[in-house]
Amino acid sequence: MTFGDSEALLAPGWAGSPAAAATSDTAYLQGLLDAEAALTRAQAFLGLAPAEAADAVDAAADASRFDVRAIALRARDGGNPVIPLVADLTTAVGAEYGAYVHRGATSQDIMDSATMLVAARTLDLVLGDLDRTERALARLAAEHRDTVMPGRTLTQHAVPTTFGLKAAGWRSLVLDARDRVSAVRGSLPAQLGGAAGTLAAFTVFGAEDTRALTAAYARELGLAEPVLPWHTLRTPIGDLAGALAFTAGALGKTAVDVLTLARTEIAELAEGTGGGSSAMPHKANPVRATLVAAGARRAPQLAATLYGAMTAEDERPAGAWHAEWEPLRDLLRLVGGAARDAAELAEGLRVNADAMREHLGLTHGLIVSERLAASLAPVLGRARAKELLTATAKRAVAENRPLLELLGEEPELKDLDLADLTDPTRYTGSAGALTDRALERR
Repeated sequence: MTFGDSEALLAPGWAGSPAAAATSDTAYLQGLLDAEAALTRAQAFLGLAPAEAADAVDAAADASRFDVRAIALRARDGGNPVIPLVADLTTAVGAEYGAYVHRGATSQDIMDSATMLVAARTLDLVLGDLDRTERALARLAAEHRDTVMPGRTLTQHAVPTTFGLKAAGWRSLVLDARDRVSAVRGSLPAQLGGAAGTLAAFTVFGAEDTRALTAAYARELGLAEPVLPWHTLRTPIGDLAGALAFTAGALGKTAVDVLTLARTEIAELAEGTGGGSSAMPHKANPVRATLVAAGARRAPQLAATLYGAMTAEDERPAGAWHAEWEPLRDLLRLVGGAARDAAELAEGLRVNADAMREHLGLTHGLIVSERLAASLAPVLGRARAKELLTATAKRAVAENRPLLELLGEEPELKDLDLADLTDPTRYTGSAGALTDRALERR
């Protein structure tokens, strides 16, 4: 039995996504090689290594030249894949410049830097899909600014709202996620500390200013320059975990709303192209929303593992650092897949405004009881208004009659415009203005 980069049989949420490719074993191996090559280039830039050595390492640092499976199996001996990779890369570079491979670094320097590269490359993809999602939701919010629908609280009809406001709210969460991911993406740091975070070995090799070396290394990687080596100061991982988990939850909010409103008996929304069923030919399942919701349910536990790993002992931890690798990659994959599916969901979402309007009447007009209570109190007094509305509400349900009709039989109300007061489309408060305000955000 073999293994490889495409083990996604049980992961339809990220299978085939750009994030899957960006986090594959081959992509991770390339990140490790990029980190090694950048280190040699940084040392060459500062005159600590020959330019020819940097060229030789660059030329050899191609993942297609290495056996991912063999490196993974040999990683068991030292507990991480950097050790066997350094041996193979040194051989590939050759005897003349092999000594400049990994010079002064420790395995965690390379592994952490590669992880930041993989994260940065994946987050760039996520940000692209978040932009697609917010643009599609902005269009929906603007188009349905005044499309009235039942507002639901604790699963029940409450007061009217608009689909425009709902879509604007979804977009607001997506923008919140975008801002958090963007901030983390810009802060992802290189890692360089040597064996115990003192950079001591680099001084042996001639580095008089190790800060300049760290800056050059970060620049070569396209990552932020760290103030300190962060072998056991895992703020970058914690920030990344938080941004990813938040993004999963933000996208999950849209997904669970769509799943509710796409139910057969509600049918206010539908996915553009639903998925099929193995047994029921008539079904068009909301698969995109289902997969996004599934990712949102997994993400918090993965983030919790990463937060737990922050209690990293000494100057280099045993187990805490190692515990991060798989859940972080899973998080990147989950969120990358969810962002892809959320974009497709938003771009193809179909809105059934007629069903929304029809459902406003399911409670016989009681959806505007809040408005009636406020409007009738000055006319009848608060106690009488409450008594009358309580009684007529019970009759509306028991007799299956519209509240408007029952109120019209009350002499006390003959001078009121009851048609207006009981029209749910006339009781959406500031929904339109709130939608407009939300859409001003860029």
